[in-house]
Amino acid sequence: MGSGGEGSVRDAADKYRSLLQDEVEKNTHWRHGGPPTYDSVNQLFEEGRTKEWPKGSLEETVQNAVKSWEMELSHKTRLRDFRTINPEKFKLIVNGREGLSGEETLKLGSYNALLKSSLPEELKYYKAEEESFESSHDAFRSAFPRGFAWEVISVYSGPPEIAYKFRHWGFFEGPFKGHAPTGEMAQFYGLGILKVDESLRVEEAEIYYDPAELFGGLLKGPPISAPPSHACPFSH
Repeated sequence: MGSGGEGSVRDAADKYRSLLQDEVEKNTHWRHGGPPTYDSVNQLFEEGRTKEWPKGSLEETVQNAVKSWEMELSHKTRLRDFRTINPEKFKLIVNGREGLSGEETLKLGSYNALLKSSLPEELKYYKAEEESFESSHDAFRSAFPRGFAWEVISVYSGPPEIAYKFRHWGFFEGPFKGHAPTGEMAQFYGLGILKVDESLRVEEAEIYYDPAELFGGLLKGPPISAPPSHACPFSH
């Protein structure tokens, strides 16, 4: 979804997002003025990953590609500046729902695109249609101040259709939607399929996961009580 590092501008290479090593184009439009840093979430990733893939392996390549795509989606404002996808053909399909185009995904942001739900209104624990790109990122940045790490667990097939299993985790150390933090790890697992062209640019991304795995960890925090009111009772 998102892997932290929001807001600050980098001045060094990132070993998990190779695109940042040569992102020097002066015409790229960055959301926060320049390429981001991921130092905090990279540390979380290194401390909590379950496997360390050999450099140059298919697993490491897929992991790098997905992290780079998430970086572009979170920090670039124009689809034509993306290097991880084919902008004309790209579709994002989540849990079998109708695919979103590249422009639709960029407008919504990664969290809203991945958390759209067909549940009845009264049962929705996250209302993507009421969130903006910025508010959705603010909500999860607040909940996971050290970042929201992502790793490849397994890769089942190579190009042109890459099937893989992933894990997404963070420590719930900040408030989320009126719920106090627990300090515990919140995580979920999922499956993905990337259809890529001859340049390994993604033309279609399918993601399957259970959002309840994530929200089960976030909503267990007790409700944050409103501060007591000291307003004069005769002022109304």
